[in-house]
Amino acid sequence: MTTLLTSARHEVLCILRAGVALLLLAVFLCMVSLSSVIGWITNTTVTRVYEKVLADGLTTAPNPFTAVSPLYYARNSVIYVVLIGALLAIVLGVQSTLRDRKSTTSDLVLSRPVNTISRLAGTLVGLGVVIAAVLLLSTVISWGSISIIVGAPLGPDPSLRLAVFAALSWALMMIFALLGMLTGLHSRKETTALLVPFVVWSAVTFVLPQIGANARPVALLNPVPALITTGTNSFDLVGAITGPFAITEQFKRAAGIALQDESLTGSPTASIVLLGAFLMAMTWIVLATSRRQLRSGLNE
Repeated sequence: MTTLLTSARHEVLCILRAGVALLLLAVFLCMVSLSSVIGWITNTTVTRVYEKVLADGLTTAPNPFTAVSPLYYARNSVIYVVLIGALLAIVLGVQSTLRDRKSTTSDLVLSRPVNTISRLAGTLVGLGVVIAAVLLLSTVISWGSISIIVGAPLGPDPSLRLAVFAALSWALMMIFALLGMLTGLHSRKETTALLVPFVVWSAVTFVLPQIGANARPVALLNPVPALITTGTNSFDLVGAITGPFAITEQFKRAAGIALQDESLTGSPTASIVLLGAFLMAMTWIVLATSRRQLRSGLNE
């Protein structure tokens, strides 16, 4: 337990001292915070156009934003987590395991009777605490921004849904942080340790959904999962195989339902189970790293 807590505290301090990591954290917070503002601007612009059209007698339809959910203003946060949050998590994960190998301090630490699982688990806990703190801050900012936009504090149900969205975001970011830790542990060069998880992220975020749904790449930048646009059985079969591995699309589905996106129906249970399964599997793989591998150096 002492090793775990010491490693976790050390990891938190190292992240706070790292300029690049703090810059990425600041960018992520700014983008998530601006999500509500962007939604409010969209509402204001569309409402202004609607009132002009209504005054000219060109429509009798109601304002499309009349009965919109307050959580509508947080929906853009979904894509920011996929695009910015996941990359932030990869950088933090790579740095967490590559740092000691670059400075050759891991060999010194592990020359003592230190349990490798506790050492890695402590690093993972430190990463989890930092990511959770960032998501907590972004959730508080989103809650306050939406409350200001709608003119009243959010009730228990939308507040709970925001908390669920934050928990799903934490799970997705931790999966990519674990991927970064894994490449940082096994890569022989720093460039490879960063490049490999970025390639995997690109494949998971863009390639797998496009193969399974035949969606245009630009459609994958939307905060909702891509829909299958073909009626052939071949794409249905490929989608059934690749769908569970497209964890960013699973996250979009679960998060969209949590944020009351009307374009999504059904239960998010399957998507949540898949995210949890990937998180546990990646955790097991990282914690199973051998002592010899932890003490290996870089070939720079």
